[in-house]
Amino acid sequence: MLCPVRHSDSPMYPTGFFRMDFSQGSLFGYIEDIEGLTIIERPVRRSLKTPEEIERLTVDEELNDIERAVFLLSSGQDIQGTSVVANLPVLIRQSPTDTLRRVVPKVREVLHVAGVEMQLTAAYSFLTILQEESVSIHSFCHAFLQIILQNLEHRDTVIEASPKETIRHEILNPLVSKAQLSQTLQSRLASCKILGKLASKFDAHIVKREILPLVKSLCQDVEYEVRSCMCRHLEFIAQGIGAELTKTVILPELAELARDEVSCVRLAAFETLVNLLPMFDHEDRTQIVLPIVKSFCEKSFKADESVLASLSLQLGKLCHGMQGIFSQEQHMWFLEFYKNLCRMGLQQENGINDNQIQSLDLENKYISVRKNCAYNFPAMAMFVGSKSFHTDLYTTFFCLCHDPDMPVRYSMAVGFYEVSKVLGANVYLIHKELVSLLQDDSVEVLDALLDFIPETLELMTSGGESAALENKLMIVPDLIPALTSAEQRVANSLKWRTHEKLLQKYSCLPHIISSDQIYYRFLHRMFSIVLSTNVLPVQKAAARTLCVFLRYNRKEEQRHDIIQKLIEQLGQGKSYWNRLRFLDTCEYIMEFFSKSFFCKQFFLSVLELTNDPVANVRMKACYMLPKLKSTLKLPGDKQLLQQLEFCVRKLLCQEKDKDVLIVVKKTVLELDRMELSMDAFQKRFYEKDLLDQEKEREEHLLLEMEQIEREKQQSESRSSNEKNFDKKRRDSKTGSGLSKNLPVFSGSTAGTATVVSREGKKTKLTRSQSFSTNVIHPKQTMADKYSNKSNSMLSVGKNMFLPYVEDSIKSHTSSASASLAFVNSTSTVSRNTVPTVDQKSNGSKDSQSRKLSLKSRKSKA
Repeated sequence: MLCPVRHSDSPMYPTGFFRMDFSQGSLFGYIEDIEGLTIIERPVRRSLKTPEEIERLTVDEELNDIERAVFLLSSGQDIQGTSVVANLPVLIRQSPTDTLRRVVPKVREVLHVAGVEMQLTAAYSFLTILQEESVSIHSFCHAFLQIILQNLEHRDTVIEASPKETIRHEILNPLVSKAQLSQTLQSRLASCKILGKLASKFDAHIVKREILPLVKSLCQDVEYEVRSCMCRHLEFIAQGIGAELTKTVILPELAELARDEVSCVRLAAFETLVNLLPMFDHEDRTQIVLPIVKSFCEKSFKADESVLASLSLQLGKLCHGMQGIFSQEQHMWFLEFYKNLCRMGLQQENGINDNQIQSLDLENKYISVRKNCAYNFPAMAMFVGSKSFHTDLYTTFFCLCHDPDMPVRYSMAVGFYEVSKVLGANVYLIHKELVSLLQDDSVEVLDALLDFIPETLELMTSGGESAALENKLMIVPDLIPALTSAEQRVANSLKWRTHEKLLQKYSCLPHIISSDQIYYRFLHRMFSIVLSTNVLPVQKAAARTLCVFLRYNRKEEQRHDIIQKLIEQLGQGKSYWNRLRFLDTCEYIMEFFSKSFFCKQFFLSVLELTNDPVANVRMKACYMLPKLKSTLKLPGDKQLLQQLEFCVRKLLCQEKDKDVLIVVKKTVLELDRMELSMDAFQKRFYEKDLLDQEKEREEHLLLEMEQIEREKQQSESRSSNEKNFDKKRRDSKTGSGLSKNLPVFSGSTAGTATVVSREGKKTKLTRSQSFSTNVIHPKQTMADKYSNKSNSMLSVGKNMFLPYVEDSIKSHTSSASASLAFVNSTSTVSRNTVPTVDQKSNGSKDSQSRKLSLKSRKSKA
């Protein structure tokens, strides 16, 4: 029988079972999965210890710690020896003399034949002993230093932690003899690795006199392994000795090693030259480095495919570091070389045709080369520049984004945002590739693209100030289907972490597309996920993004529809799981919306859930009661406060579940300590009230924008009808006669009224457009905005808004007088009145006054 396993990173499910995240299929979806369980079980049974093995693993309980450690190192298993090495700092603290005399020699014997795990454990144990100063530095060097230098790979950390005099006497002096040709290959290789760290520990004159002669000797060693190893550590030596000695000593050695007969030595010299480019001046780069790297690239591409993977990984750094050195011809040569590497394995290269069967090893090398080229593409885009991208690199970019191998496309997805930043106003050139990667069959590619998808989409739709609208109109029709299909594929893949990330990132869409497009293509899908999915993190991410979509929706009918669905299908749903998610959604609404909005739409619905038949729902609702109280403002919300107090008294009297009753009693104490904010600003609530007023002002402004847009559409349709009517009247035979009988002054008065009306609407529309633009392009946080208004105001701290709308709405008015008038009007709006009614009445005042003036003029006439 299979037992469900619980993991800390696993989502909770309403049924109480743990659901494992498999990349293909489901846990019980295929018979092969169940059959595989029996296959796995058999080796486990065979791995049980025999009586003889158990006897060998048994240790006499009467032995003390030192004797037990010696016994386990002498005759125990590897895992027992590793345990003793890991416990060595404890033994040193308890019995330093016996440990150094009896245990450490055994450790020295064992490490000669030990595996990687024991060597790593020994390195950390020795470093701990040195840092804790459990023994004197002399005793440490005598007991451990030779073991470290001979056996361990982590000797550099020990060298950094040791005093300079100890290093010179205990390491540098013996190193001279260890680096001689008469010593073993392993001894000389160890010397190369140590020299790289020693250069940074001593002054330049000591390095020049004692270390650099050893470096030259090892660079000219007869064994190519030693030359390659020393070449790779020349970078650290150069950093220790400075630019002058690097130019006179290190650079000539690198030039000679770059012409070595062994390819791995040439590759080491090439990589070291690339890493040291910032230390060379213009003359060294032009006369020495450039010919070396160009010759190496030519030879490698023609005759040495084994180093192409490493070369392709360094090419972006090389071209970026040498920019400004290349002539036009050299610039084009390196660019063509990069393009050829990007096509490796896809067509005829180096005498290999597509029709020929390639070995698996060669195919993997080609994939690695193209993957490294994809990794370096942002650097190559900078190398080419935004203006020449379309002619020089776009075809290569297209091929890499559509590469048949997933690792290549994955690397392109990782660097897509960097390429977008490089292109700037020309970012629209790659919007089709963005759509292609969003529709990629591999979820891993999509996951890599999601990391910077909000920033990428914003660049796509707003890149270039003059072409922002054109870019938006170009990409949005293709973008929306790609985003929706990407969500569907991730949802079907059972990779819930990627699904959660995608839903979180989609909260940026109000920056990108209109609220109508969000409502019809995304919002209902988010609501469906909240209702249907069983994965709690995915459900919460969908609920949060849904609240963001609701926050920036401009249509009152659409907002009302979503609010009703949230209350009826979640808050009053048949499943207790949906009612719990309704409470989570209400917490997001408290975060994004003003207090007045929450109190008007959701306060009573949350309060009703304290009477829910399911104890878990009541308990969660009780936990939320302090948050509910914090949304109230007196005296306007006095009735809601009375209902909250009545609900608490009812719970104290009637609640039967002991766990819920405990929560209620704790909540009552917290409610008693809370102070309510007033409608007028108070010092202790100034910061919170200021943020809430800003949210409320934004909500009213969204409603006003909706009405302005509606009036604009009506006026446009009315003006088109008037134009048609005027055309028909001019075409009629009696048109001229009728026009003569019309009063002259009435037409001018009507025209004046029309102009005034249009000017008023234009002012409102300008303000609304300014608001919309600031939503898409936040430039300043609210804390920055209000910090200059009052010295007594505290910093806002962490923002309460959504991840990608954190800096959201700022000052949106086109003139200071219009802004001040609007803020004053919205601050006095009663919470019990409907905003749209007020706005409609306010919007029609001007037109009514103009009609009255027109009638009076006609009567006088």
